[in-house]
Amino acid sequence: MEGKEKTITDYRVHDRDTGSADVQIALLTQRINHLTEHLQKNNKDHSSRRGLLIMVSQRRRLLDYLHDCDTSRYQQLTKKLKLRR
Repeated sequence: MEGKEKTITDYRVHDRDTGSADVQIALLTQRINHLTEHLQKNNKDHSSRRGLLIMVSQRRRLLDYLHDCDTSRYQQLTKKLKLRR
């Protein structure tokens, strides 16, 4: 739980922010990375793989939204999360 709170404080836009696109993308990235490690060890876990694909597509939609609304925040966030190379 403290990892989630730390992620929220690291990526929030203002003091009381818990649900902005930046925070949601960061939380999804954290969950995606954790689930990817799990699936490397348990490659027959198809239900978790489906959940992973759903999370990846949700993050993609949020990233597209952020790119359309505020390109500079999008670039900062992708650089900070190391999503683009």
